[in-house]
Amino acid sequence: MTEAAGGTPPQDWTPVERRMWQAFREGRTCDLRTGRAGEDDPLAGPVWGPDRTVRAQAVAELLLDGPPAVPGRVTALKLAGVRISGRLMLAGGTVTPYVQLDDCRFDDPLMLQECRIGSMRLVRCRMPRLDAARLQVGGDLHLPQCLITDGVRLADAHIGTDLLLNQLTVRRGRASRAFAADGLTVGQDVDAELIDFSGEFSLRSARIGGRLSLRGATLRNPGGRQALNAARITVEHTLYLSGGWNALSAGGGSAPPPEDVTVLPFTCHGGLRLDDGRFGNAVIISRARFVLAGEQQVSLRRIQTPELCFTLPRAPEGGVVLSGARVGKLNDTPSAWPSAGRLRMTGFSYDTLPPLADFPLRERLGWLAAATPEFRPEPYERLAAALRAAGEDTEAREVLLARQRRRRETLTPAGRVWGWLQDITVGYGYRPGRAAVWMAVLWALGALYFALHPTPAAADAGGYRPHWSPALYALDLLLPVIDLGQDNAWRETGVAQWVASLLTLLGWMLATTAAAGASRLLRRGT
Repeated sequence: MTEAAGGTPPQDWTPVERRMWQAFREGRTCDLRTGRAGEDDPLAGPVWGPDRTVRAQAVAELLLDGPPAVPGRVTALKLAGVRISGRLMLAGGTVTPYVQLDDCRFDDPLMLQECRIGSMRLVRCRMPRLDAARLQVGGDLHLPQCLITDGVRLADAHIGTDLLLNQLTVRRGRASRAFAADGLTVGQDVDAELIDFSGEFSLRSARIGGRLSLRGATLRNPGGRQALNAARITVEHTLYLSGGWNALSAGGGSAPPPEDVTVLPFTCHGGLRLDDGRFGNAVIISRARFVLAGEQQVSLRRIQTPELCFTLPRAPEGGVVLSGARVGKLNDTPSAWPSAGRLRMTGFSYDTLPPLADFPLRERLGWLAAATPEFRPEPYERLAAALRAAGEDTEAREVLLARQRRRRETLTPAGRVWGWLQDITVGYGYRPGRAAVWMAVLWALGALYFALHPTPAAADAGGYRPHWSPALYALDLLLPVIDLGQDNAWRETGVAQWVASLLTLLGWMLATTAAAGASRLLRRGT
């Protein structure tokens, strides 16, 4: 811009471009809005004429090789209500001035591939496409309330501080993607609240230094496999897939919404993939709605997070996969999980659970059954460990008892009979009090039977003959190890002999099952 270097804009520039040139030097806004909302709407208003149009080439010259600032000012490109005709090509360039465009229109795509820029804020602008692969932004990149009709590409871009996408609307672009940001790096937060994307939102291998907030977002990709594909993502703080509201009218989205504000759920028409993701604080999936079809899933395979909040008012219509995930605190509700056959969590581990008042044990066992159509012991052992860590020892034993009952279904007929016997007698060792009850019942029945029958003959008439005691005799028959001196002192015949043999057999069986249960308890303790 040789002419501009002398203090005047190029001769071939239009009056509107000359006005923009002067505003650039003074660091002020070139505002071409009329003040009439219908005419100034860049998203749906009428076509703007030459009086509101600047060439993309003129804008590029200002940003890449612009004139010096007026003394005491800092150059900046600030446009409002301006139409930019032609393709704005900044690819590979270095943009030093601050850039802010409000209520502007682009006739052609904005090309920022491998561009270096300080900060850029596009607010309520409309453009066909934003292509910014490997873009380097030292500060913020803002695109709130914009409409982009042919997709966004931010693959391998680097944003120094914040990426603001609130209320951004993007339509399907190339390869069915609305927002392709694989390998994106953001120094601080990504706020994408109330966005509306048609096509895949791809954040594979992205790294975010703060939070990733998709509160109130609507993602649609019903014909594709994923609506949100964030495999291998790293979020240093929290991922929010929850309800959101208009932060501009309600005073911010991080505080609870006012009572009169409508909260929109996070809506995902298509699969959600967070496989192998790492989250420094929590994953919040609450007040969300998933519409899944075919093989689409809510896939959380092998994620790692200190907390997973999965509190949906209604279970996803498709599958939920937690296989290999590692969670510190699992905060969930019974209504959030799908039915049997649609929940998979092989190798899923967690340390703590919500209180039993919020998720009763009976429903928790149903949750396990839904996740294990074919019996596997690990989910039951993990649940028991979490309950035991919370001091719920009785409930932990109930879980392990349920595990044994499900295991019994996989055994041979003989094994099932033996398992059934262990269950009704001592509850597989997890209810040892049952053995004492059965022993007491059998003792009472045996003592009553022998009391109603004549005294049996002594086993050795010339030897020691103890005093006949039906109660002690029945007890001696039941106790397989302890000798009370009654069992071998008398000789039963007929039916009484069969009764004595039955008591002896039942005593051995009760003692064996009790010993097996005690052995399991000792092994768990060590």
